Amino acid sequence: MLRVGVALLTPNFVDTVMVATVRCDEIANEKFGCITSDTEWLDVESAVQSGPVPGFGKKLGNIVDVHLQEYDKEAVYFDEAVRKGKRQHLESRILNLVQPAFQKMLTHLRVKALEKFKTGLNSSLESGKGFAVSARDNTECSLKEFEQGCADAIIKQANWDCSKMLEKVRRDIEDHALSIRESKLSEMTRHAKDKLRKALAEPVESLFDAADQTTWQSIRNIYKRETDAILPEFLNNLCQFEMEYAPAEEMVSKLKDYARSVVESKAKEESSKVLIHMKERFTTVFSHDKDSIPRVWTGKEDVRAIAKEARSAALKLLSVMAAIRWDDEPDRIESILTSTLLEGSVVSKIASAASADPLASTTWEEIAPKHTMITPSQCKSLWKQFKAETEFTITQAVSTQQAHRRGNSKLPPPWAIVAIAILGFNEIMVLIRNPIYLFLLFVGYLMVKALAMQLDVSREFQNGVVPGIISVSVKLLPAIQNLVNKVAAEQQAEHQQQHPHPHPHTQAPGPPQPQMQPPPLLLSPRSPMSELRRLHMPRSPRSPRKVASPAPSSSSSSSAVSSPRHVGEDQKPRPGAVGAPENEATVADSIV
Repeated sequence: MLRVGVALLTPNFVDTVMVATVRCDEIANEKFGCITSDTEWLDVESAVQSGPVPGFGKKLGNIVDVHLQEYDKEAVYFDEAVRKGKRQHLESRILNLVQPAFQKMLTHLRVKALEKFKTGLNSSLESGKGFAVSARDNTECSLKEFEQGCADAIIKQANWDCSKMLEKVRRDIEDHALSIRESKLSEMTRHAKDKLRKALAEPVESLFDAADQTTWQSIRNIYKRETDAILPEFLNNLCQFEMEYAPAEEMVSKLKDYARSVVESKAKEESSKVLIHMKERFTTVFSHDKDSIPRVWTGKEDVRAIAKEARSAALKLLSVMAAIRWDDEPDRIESILTSTLLEGSVVSKIASAASADPLASTTWEEIAPKHTMITPSQCKSLWKQFKAETEFTITQAVSTQQAHRRGNSKLPPPWAIVAIAILGFNEIMVLIRNPIYLFLLFVGYLMVKALAMQLDVSREFQNGVVPGIISVSVKLLPAIQNLVNKVAAEQQAEHQQQHPHPHPHTQAPGPPQPQMQPPPLLLSPRSPMSELRRLHMPRSPRSPRKVASPAPSSSSSSSAVSSPRHVGEDQKPRPGAVGAPENEATVADSIV
């Protein structure tokens, strides 16, 4: 009986399993096809492509549950093992179908977390919060939001791990924070460098323009003062990044090196123009005195001493720009240049010939090669070029002195005196034998001088030579006529004073009145000869006399002006003149 039962049951069991397998496959395929064409799933899939979908995991889990439950209902009567196996296979296929949408959702959450971090970090930095604190707080906030989004996106049927995506988000945030940190540090460093360059470049350039023995000491003081003012502020700003001591100290050291490079680059730039600076210093010292007043080469100045002083100043400037001196150790650059180039005496030449030339080298003693800006051999060639280009200035000053001496000398040069004596011997003998010529020359000189002063020749020639000649030639003839008329009027007035006309009626005697001094001959209002006669003519009071009767109108209207020949007579007291008030008015009119 048992054998017959087993034989009967075995084919039935196999058939049942086969039927369950086939039927469950059909049901699973049918349900998978249903979910692929499910409108709700298609909507979720389409929405997740453009952005994060709120409640993504819940919606997707409900869709999967619905289709799995339908499968369970239809496959409930089939073999359990087959049914469960096919159900798991269907579930796996469904999860594989929705997993790309899930990954897309995680990608949106990743981007959203990074954007949130960027926005929060910028807001915190703008509010003045420290960088390290801002980055830490915003990192925690962004990661927390991402974890919440992942929990909302995971479906309950799947056991997907979001840790890898979380690490990617953390790495993205750290990379962005690091880039912001580097940009902030670069901006701070650039700002500090700009401040150092502005604080050092212009003062160093001005110090090199007025270079002297204290130039490098002043440069070191400026460097120390500016770095002590700027670098502590920079170090204080680094505290917000919570950096370690070593990196912060390295950044400060780089800024110090940059400040040194600014000074050195400016020094090298000015050393390339050292010849121009030397000529400017020479011109300043040579052409100006100690009070910075331009020199006037009158012939009393010692050009040799002034030139030596100016060259010494230029040589000191060359010694200052020859090397960079960051330490306070003394050097022998100036003494070597002075003894070799400036003095140039026979003793120094013999000594330099006997020993090696100190300028026949490419380095200075006690100066590092990297701090050498002008080598000794270059100094020698620069000095030769400098002397050649400034020689003309010295020669011009000497020529100006000689011209000034010649212009201020009262007598012509000896050779001119000898030439005049030899060439003008006959004319001199003629003047000696005929003194009347001397008198005529003197009278002619007075006439020409009077005409020149009356015509105001200097004022006429201010407008130019040709206009002056034309103006003087036009006014010359009227001036001569005016001069002749004045002389004739003076002679007539003198004759009338010597022979007055008597008046029939005599005037009663009155109190004595002082006699007025007749004015001298006035050829021009600016005549110095008339002024000289007026100042040197003694004024003696007239003796009391009786006032005569008034003279005829012809005598009263004439001008009583004495000539130079009658100066002695004018100084004597004269008899009572006729018409004293009228004569005084006439004299005043004549002076005017």
